[in-house]
Amino acid sequence: MFQEAEIDPKLSQSEFKKIEAHLRVQLINEQYRHINLKDRALLILIAGIDGAGKGETINLLNDWMDPRHIHTVAFPDPNDEDRAYPPARRFWLKLPAKGEIGIVFGSGYTPLFKAAARKHQDIDALEQNIRFVRRLEANLVANGVQVIKLWFHLSREAQRARTEQLLSNPSTAWQVNKLDLKAQKKFESIRRAGQLIIEATDAAYSPWVIIPSADPQLRTVRTAQAILQALKTAAPKVPKFHDPARQSPLPPAAYPVAQLQQALTLSKAEYDAQILQLQNRLALAVRSKGFKKQALALVFEGADAAGKGGAIRRVTRAIDARQFDVMPVSAPTPAEMSRPYLWRFWGHVPRRGRVAIFDRSWYGRVLVERVEKLVSRASWVRAYDEINDFEKQMVEQNTIVLKFWLDVTPDEQLKRFKERTHSPFKQFKITDDDWRNRRKAKAYATAAKEMFAYTNTLEAPWHVLPANDKHYARVEVLKCIVKALEDAQR
Repeated sequence: MFQEAEIDPKLSQSEFKKIEAHLRVQLINEQYRHINLKDRALLILIAGIDGAGKGETINLLNDWMDPRHIHTVAFPDPNDEDRAYPPARRFWLKLPAKGEIGIVFGSGYTPLFKAAARKHQDIDALEQNIRFVRRLEANLVANGVQVIKLWFHLSREAQRARTEQLLSNPSTAWQVNKLDLKAQKKFESIRRAGQLIIEATDAAYSPWVIIPSADPQLRTVRTAQAILQALKTAAPKVPKFHDPARQSPLPPAAYPVAQLQQALTLSKAEYDAQILQLQNRLALAVRSKGFKKQALALVFEGADAAGKGGAIRRVTRAIDARQFDVMPVSAPTPAEMSRPYLWRFWGHVPRRGRVAIFDRSWYGRVLVERVEKLVSRASWVRAYDEINDFEKQMVEQNTIVLKFWLDVTPDEQLKRFKERTHSPFKQFKITDDDWRNRRKAKAYATAAKEMFAYTNTLEAPWHVLPANDKHYARVEVLKCIVKALEDAQR
């Protein structure tokens, strides 16, 4: 796969200069066309042999183009703060907006290459990580992020010669680091690991491009050509995803909303006694030593006027305000719309020792956006897998994910709507959208039924609760939360 003979003997110095000058003009023009069009973001992942001049080349290209619209990121080894979140979070938060270019050194490929270069490989873990990377890139491309991956390669001899040349000059010696020197000793294992990972993760929608790097001018030209080609090429085709005819994560069950026993109630005395006891247990659980190694994500969905806000307030009363965040989800902002759908939710994923509460959530894609036809069918069908993957990553990082669906009967909902309309303290709770959603109850029921079928996973199951009696619903929510926390800390 790698080409060792990297210098083109047919090109003279003057010819290289002409090519570079022409490329500079084309790159800046295509960059501004890209900025004005705003149809996609361009993400460039940088990897390769240490000492191959990756940083030097990217610095030069920033000089050739408008650096105000290029965002370059290098991820160091994760620190304690990074390890408190799912590993992919810091990558997601750095994704460029549509019209912008993001250049990422390392990213998810650094641990992949390290794992592949080990003498004794964990094949199962390696394959699992490869599948994760392929899913992530497919997700990004499907959501408007064009991905190209550049591998900077040179032979062992060329790498040694370049290192020695840089070290010989005090003004360039700083460019050589410990990894460059280690690359000489482990060159063959690094080369084999690179070939293995490239072959496993090369795809039409996120291709690898090999950059010959022994000659600085050829390296720059090939890099510029690869980026120019990406900017000029139409957005790649979205990978095919399964339609909802596929098998559910868990065995299919009856529509849970239809099975609810709305007649269940609690007396005021029972409610007052149980709610206080449960809040005390919740307060102890989130302040415990064990919770410092965990996180809690609470998702509240359900029918309008089902009491989600009231249930959330009963939860937050038991928790120090400095320990939780509530994210009320509404229509996305322009900045959120210019990035992949899940981007805005990654910024609110809880770190260890904290609680994140979502009043509405990422399920808007398969509910309101589906029913109101705000996105294509392909987008909401694809979202089932994207959401399951997102939640799985949280769970794998020791985050307890609890998803609540609160439901009321049509008659009870109408009663609450009328109360809100006539109450000076509740008028803000009722909007034209609520009435419109009520008229589309059948479409929302169909969407919810499929949502339960395809996102009720072992890692993050749904808790569907009757809410005609607000007291009963609030107590049941707290029971679920307390039980999950106490079970996890045993």
